[in-house]
Amino acid sequence: MPSLRIAPKVMTLTDAAAARVKSLMASKEEAFKGLKIGIKKGGCAGMEYTMTWAEAVDPRDEIIEQDGAIVLIDPSALMYLLGTEMDFKTDKLASQFVFNNPNQKSACGCGESVNLEPAHAPGTHSH
Repeated sequence: MPSLRIAPKVMTLTDAAAARVKSLMASKEEAFKGLKIGIKKGGCAGMEYTMTWAEAVDPRDEIIEQDGAIVLIDPSALMYLLGTEMDFKTDKLASQFVFNNPNQKSACGCGESVNLEPAHAPGTHSH
């Protein structure tokens, strides 16, 4: 009997992040399908996270549903976000989403951009 291979979740949400996404979705007048997370080139460290409201779900999007929150992962960002935890933090100066990403090699001083390397699929390695 073949064993089932369960794929790891691309990204997990803390309870605070899930609650914030759910709250934001509920406050929008438009009917969005979810918060879409992606990666784009830019900033002093090389890459930036992007967050947009998705009006439709791309069939290639990875869908994460948790406690009423829906987060879509852009297919081009999958390998950069593998194993990431999305959190929502509030301090004296700001409230913001924070990405605890094991693929992050460095970040710029202002925290706006990061240096990411793609995750390697299980069973592969780089030279």
